[in-house]
Amino acid sequence: MSSLEAIVLGFVQGLTEFLPISSSGHLRIVPAFLGWEDPGAGFTAVIQLGTMAAVLIYFRADLWRIASAWLAELRLPYAQRSQDANLGWFIILGTIPIAIFGVIFGNAIETGARSLYLIGSALIVFSFVMVAAERVGSHRRELAEMNVRDGLFIGLFQALALIPGVSRSGSTISAGLFRNFDRLAAARYSFLLSVPAVVLSGLFELRKVGEKGSPSVAATVIATLVAFVVGYAAIAWLLRYLTTHSLRIFVIYRIALGILVLVLTASGAIS
Repeated sequence: MSSLEAIVLGFVQGLTEFLPISSSGHLRIVPAFLGWEDPGAGFTAVIQLGTMAAVLIYFRADLWRIASAWLAELRLPYAQRSQDANLGWFIILGTIPIAIFGVIFGNAIETGARSLYLIGSALIVFSFVMVAAERVGSHRRELAEMNVRDGLFIGLFQALALIPGVSRSGSTISAGLFRNFDRLAAARYSFLLSVPAVVLSGLFELRKVGEKGSPSVAATVIATLVAFVVGYAAIAWLLRYLTTHSLRIFVIYRIALGILVLVLTASGAIS
C-alpha cells in the first residue's frame, strides 16, 4: 500500500465511521472503485483506533464522568446508582452482543462478508430500517432516561454492524430512535457505545499489522493518524447536523451507492 492509498483510506475511515453510511463498507468499495487491492478486515479494524482516539478526546469529559461514577458506585444496587454509573453498565451490556457474534463469525466477517454484492445489498436494505426508525420514533426521550432494555436493544443492533454496509453508527442511532430517543441523544450514545467494541477489535487485529499480504506498518500508521483528524471533525459536524436534520440525506446516499455497487459488480466493472 502506497502512502497515497493510506491517506485516502484514512480519510474515508475518519469520515464514514461516524456518518451512518458504513466505514467498513466504504473501505471495501473505495479501493474497488480505484482499482486498488482490498486492504482487508484487519486493516479496517486497526485504523478504527484512530477514530476511537477522536471519540475519547471529544467525549473525554463524558467518559471520565461515566467511568468515575461507575467505579465509585460499583457495589450499589441499580435503584441507588446515578445515571452516569448506570450508563457505564449499559455500555458494557451493549458491547456483549457484538463481542459474542464477532468471535463466532470472525472468519466469515474477514472473508465472505467482504463481498461487494453483500455490501451493496446491506447499504440498500438497512436504509429502509433507518427510514422506519425515523418515522416510528417519537424523538422525545433524552439520554438521562436510558434503562436496561434500551442498553440491550441498542447493543443487539450494534452487532448488525459486523456486516459491512450496515454501519455501526447507523444501526445504533436507528436503535436509539426506535426506543424514542431524540437524534442527538441517540448519536451521543452511539459514539460512547462504540469505544469498547472498536478498541477491543482494533487491539485484537494489531497482531496482523505488517504480516505478509497485509498493508505495511507505515501505511497503517499513516491511515490511522488521518482517520483520527478527519474523525474528530466528523463527530463535531454530525452532532450539529442532527440537532436540526433527519437521516434522510444519508438514506438517499446509501441507496444510490448500493445500487451503483451492485450494477458495477454485476457488470464486471469492479470486483
